[in-house]
Amino acid sequence: MEKGPVVIIGAGPAGLTAAYVLSKAGIRSVVLEKDQTAGGIARTVNYKGYYFDIGGHRFFTKVKSVEDIWKEVLGENLLRRNRLSRIYYNKKFFYYPLRPLNALLGLGIWNSILIFFSYLIAQLFPSKQEDTFEQWVSNRFGKRLFKIFFKTYTEKVWGISCSEISAEWAGQRVKGLSLMTALKNAILKSQSPQKNKKDVIKTLIDEFDYPKFGPGMMWQAMVESIEKKGSRVCLGKTVEGIRWAGNKVEAVEVKQNGQIDLIHGTDFISSMPIREALQKFKPGVPNEVLEAANQLKYRDFLTVALIINKPMLFPDTWVYIHDPEVKVGRIQNFKNWSPFMVPDPNKTCLGLEYFCFEGDDLWNLPDDELIELGKKELESLGLVDRKDVEDGTVVRMPKAYPVYDSTYRQSLDVVRRFLGGIDNLQLVGRNGMHKYNNQDHSMLTAMLSAENILGADHDLWAVNVEQEYHEEMKIEPSEEAALEKILPAVFSRLDPFGLATAIGSVLGLLIFLATAWVVLMGGPASAYFKLLNQYFFGYTVTMKGALIGLAYGFSWGFLLGWLIAYLRNFLIAYYIYRLRRKVELLTFRDFLDHF
Repeated sequence: MEKGPVVIIGAGPAGLTAAYVLSKAGIRSVVLEKDQTAGGIARTVNYKGYYFDIGGHRFFTKVKSVEDIWKEVLGENLLRRNRLSRIYYNKKFFYYPLRPLNALLGLGIWNSILIFFSYLIAQLFPSKQEDTFEQWVSNRFGKRLFKIFFKTYTEKVWGISCSEISAEWAGQRVKGLSLMTALKNAILKSQSPQKNKKDVIKTLIDEFDYPKFGPGMMWQAMVESIEKKGSRVCLGKTVEGIRWAGNKVEAVEVKQNGQIDLIHGTDFISSMPIREALQKFKPGVPNEVLEAANQLKYRDFLTVALIINKPMLFPDTWVYIHDPEVKVGRIQNFKNWSPFMVPDPNKTCLGLEYFCFEGDDLWNLPDDELIELGKKELESLGLVDRKDVEDGTVVRMPKAYPVYDSTYRQSLDVVRRFLGGIDNLQLVGRNGMHKYNNQDHSMLTAMLSAENILGADHDLWAVNVEQEYHEEMKIEPSEEAALEKILPAVFSRLDPFGLATAIGSVLGLLIFLATAWVVLMGGPASAYFKLLNQYFFGYTVTMKGALIGLAYGFSWGFLLGWLIAYLRNFLIAYYIYRLRRKVELLTFRDFLDHF
């Protein structure tokens, strides 16, 4: 049976990627997007020649098939950029992960001492439960550092208490960084200082790819490619209803200019918010499913883009604002993302990000008042003199982030069980799956959904479980293969009893054999043998003394071997512990990026 057309709801990274993969396979699709611009939250806004993102989107992935699409679509327009992002607190910049001297100078000696002891307490007496974000962070950093650096910012972003945010959200961001990879990185890095910059082993969170004029380039180029192959991307079309019967979706109702059209398809892919999708089913879904869907919450977002009459403000790509006195949560410096984003090299364009709920006071504030708020807060932070701000604009983005509150998991499970019974509907992307994933994994779910239509059988919900998606260290393949064989043995635990027995046996036998040899040869005993009497009570250069020496040698060798094994195991365990903590710090920095 001929496949197609495939109906795709949403022209964000997920929806467009699904259409792109299908078009390459010769399958027609129609993409329906209610906005007038493709790209969703990953689109780029052009304001008077100044380009800015809705949140900033790095192009980094370990999924080769996604990277291949980026390069295939963008080619030379994909730039390699260095990343610097710091925490701004108390009018000072702090590196993250925290650097001791930088933190000491910024926080002060007394505060640093209190943070250190709070950290020690957390390590010695951690919370036995890690149900909430607050418990998760406090166990790793201590309560004092949590309150200083994470509590204010996190609650500003999500609009709810840290005690209401699920620890699952935090845990999702540190899953996948292997200790073995960290060991390989540490060893190769220490052994290869002479390598050139190209081969240096480092975390790729310090570098990323980025389109010359922002991510909007990617999605516009993808739209053009899709349409050249005979599929359609329809902007300004709102899905009003999803018609279904039995175990299949039959068509979607689309509204444009007040007119309702019916679009039929053989397969359907949706990246629209899952709550909204369930509300549009006709006939309606069972009450318990609809109630569960309605429990899924979202955090909304707006950007105040300001043009500053200064060529340079700070070197960061973006800055986290951990200051409770201002509402701004993060500041993007778009010129540092790409110099092509700002048409005048003597000016800078900043994006002030405010997290809110659609319909609240901040969301409803008029644009001119939001621009004034941005000016005021930049000045109060000491980053910009408001008189240097010469222009600005505002962009609002509803349903930017799915919320991981204490009830979301149960609600999502109910929805998933219902949707599992519909054969020709697949959910993809961040909002489509209510999964706080990255751009590349939104694309990956879409690619797999397209492959399913072509005959595969992928479980899209397993993507973030089975795919490693955190930013790890890259190692040369030949070196990695060798270390895969060596490291497990090098870092395995020594058996204290085994080593003690071996050393004791060897030492005891040496004394026994040496003594017996002197006795049997009948020569005079050397002064060294006689000295053993000073350490081994009852020892003489006789056969009886040889047996006594055997016992003493075994005993002291056993003690020495056990001590060596114990100290070696302790030092290795401590080294692995420190390495594990470093890995967690690095992944937690990545986790910060996705607030």
